[in-house]
Amino acid sequence: MIDLQGLRALVAVDRAGSVVAAAEQLGYTPSAVSQQVKKLERDLDAALLERRGRGVLLTQRGRALAVEGRELLDGLERLESLGAGTSRASAPLRIASFSTATRGLIGPVLRRLHDEDLAVSATVTGVDPIDGMEMVATGVADLAVVHNWNSVPLVTPAHVATEHVCRDEADIVLSTRHPLAALDEIDRADLVDERWASTPRGAICHEALMRIFADLGTVPRVVAEDPDFGSLIELARQDVAIALVPRLGRSDLPDGVVARPLADHSQVRDISVAYRRSMAESTGIRTAVRLLLEAGARIAPTTA
Repeated sequence: MIDLQGLRALVAVDRAGSVVAAAEQLGYTPSAVSQQVKKLERDLDAALLERRGRGVLLTQRGRALAVEGRELLDGLERLESLGAGTSRASAPLRIASFSTATRGLIGPVLRRLHDEDLAVSATVTGVDPIDGMEMVATGVADLAVVHNWNSVPLVTPAHVATEHVCRDEADIVLSTRHPLAALDEIDRADLVDERWASTPRGAICHEALMRIFADLGTVPRVVAEDPDFGSLIELARQDVAIALVPRLGRSDLPDGVVARPLADHSQVRDISVAYRRSMAESTGIRTAVRLLLEAGARIAPTTA
């Protein structure tokens, strides 16, 4: 009889690419993951992993078992979600969300879950969309709110489903003392010589800022980096720099600051909710998705 815990460990190693990465996804130690796979090897009397340098690779038998095992585990997840029916889940729905969506979308959804006493409880972890998608794909999270910039696409694995929630446009935030503040819309070419405050390198919003200048033969002059949009807005208020800031989850701008859209409206991101297809019939997933779509519809006039 195949040990399901060992099978999950093997599938996680196959997906993550290493025992250490699989352990991080499963919430175990690398030693525990190795022991689970070794037990599976003993049960099957077959080698499933082989040493390669400092890491491991799946053997041919291991790869075949991981492929079939992934389908089996997905099927079990579907059965569990169907069997749960409308009863209150024993474990909270695990949600991954990027920060502005946590403020603008997840907050209202959690409030409704609490106020309406729905049969769903939830926990939220703040991560970038790439990490959120990975967490859902590997089973670390049940649901993720992600964004997909038109200039920085986000890859969706085949076993993950997504549903559109709303569109969110990013504006140029700048001091009212800035000459461009008098314009209703700003041409990208007028921004070439400006000083910028940006999210850190590697963040999706930073990459989106870089793409603004991709066809202008230059890159923005970033003088400050900070992951908090509130800090970027404050730097704009002090006329230190200007910033590209999405509307979703953005607090009311302080006095002395204005937001102006780009004339070509090129910096728009699609907000989606992602979940594993095997969880499509889960009561918690269906309820959370419904509330997210309703929240997205309410804010659409200000983000579309």
